[in-house]
Amino acid sequence: MELILTEILTVLFAALRSATPVLAVMLGETLTQRSGVINLGVEGQMLLGAMTGFGVTVVTGDPWLGVLAACAAGVLLSTVHAVLVLGCGANQIASGVAVMILGGGLSAYYGIPFVGEKINTFGSFGGSAAGQLPVIGPFLGAMTPTVLITLVCVPVISIFLFRTRPGLHWRSVGESPDITRNLGHNPRHFQLAAILFGGFMSGFAGAALAVDYTANWVEGMTAGRGLVAVGLVIVARWNPWYALPAALLFGASEALNLRLQSWGLNVSPYLLATLPYLIPLGVLVLSYKSLKSSGGGMPMGLRAVFKSS
Repeated sequence: MELILTEILTVLFAALRSATPVLAVMLGETLTQRSGVINLGVEGQMLLGAMTGFGVTVVTGDPWLGVLAACAAGVLLSTVHAVLVLGCGANQIASGVAVMILGGGLSAYYGIPFVGEKINTFGSFGGSAAGQLPVIGPFLGAMTPTVLITLVCVPVISIFLFRTRPGLHWRSVGESPDITRNLGHNPRHFQLAAILFGGFMSGFAGAALAVDYTANWVEGMTAGRGLVAVGLVIVARWNPWYALPAALLFGASEALNLRLQSWGLNVSPYLLATLPYLIPLGVLVLSYKSLKSSGGGMPMGLRAVFKSS
């Protein structure tokens, strides 16, 4: 029985490790969209964060500095979206696509020297007391700092959003900027903070992918994870508590893809590689009717964005 439980925890951890970058983007994008702003540029922010984090780690040898640099890169690129949307009144969808292309181009160009480089990545908690616990020890011992930080962010962001006064103001901006303005608060301040926080989490997600999960840099290595995260925000109904199971859906799909290939299944690996994208898409399609009938928790400000696009 203990062996079976250990195997289940091992598979769960593999799914969690794979889902961590997506979960980090989802948490940032959830707060961004809760303010009534959507940012499709998270894919580019994630790529630039991955390249910057990996490059800084190569140069300094310190993965923590790489993570901090990746977060800063994500924030800087998200500033472009903030200036276009809040400062110039640009269409949010078009601005997000522009930021995504810009991030992809910058990461590809400046990341050329780092292709094939090796880094000293984070160690796991295997040597700590947590790794020696029975049954759950192998699960906790294999956990890395970026996974733990992302998991802690789920309750922290949820409590902030639903249990604090600033969180209430944050949500009210996404529902009705006019009411927020009448209450004496400038909605643009909240939206700016939301966009920058989304950039911070996207940069962190890039570092979690390049510095921790894969420990390498390859052009376009995010492979659409940022855009998948934007879609999964809808599946999670703009609720940080639901972000974890929604992200695990992607992670489990990716883990299943690797398992099926290791078992020698006579199916093209290119087809199997579509599983992490097809399964979340299938869930989104199946839940479409309930989302449409109930609104799914979509902030009213976002509905205005989609109507104007």
